[in-house]
Amino acid sequence: MARSYEFYVTAGINAAIEQNIRFAREVFSATTRYTAGDWGDLCESDIALNEQALQHGGRILAAYPTSLGRMYIITDDTTAERLVTTVLFADEY
Repeated sequence: MARSYEFYVTAGINAAIEQNIRFAREVFSATTRYTAGDWGDLCESDIALNEQALQHGGRILAAYPTSLGRMYIITDDTTAERLVTTVLFADEY
C-alpha cells in the first residue's frame, strides 16, 4: 500500500503567513531546508534522533528561527501508511 503524506500548518502559522510576506518566505525556506534534511537549530542529540528516525521510522523534529519567533516542523510516522507533517510556533507545541 502507498504511504499517505499530509502537511498541516497551525492556525497561528496560517494567520502569520496571511499577514506577513516576510514570514511566509521564511516558512517556505524552512520547509525547503527540512525536505533537504537540514534540521535547523537543533542540538546534536536531536539531530542523531532524526537520523535514526529516517532509518527506522519515528518522529522527525526541526527548529528554525524566524522574524516572529522559533518555529518547529514535526513529522510523525503515525502508521506504516501515514506520515503527518505539521508546522507550528514553539508556543503551540
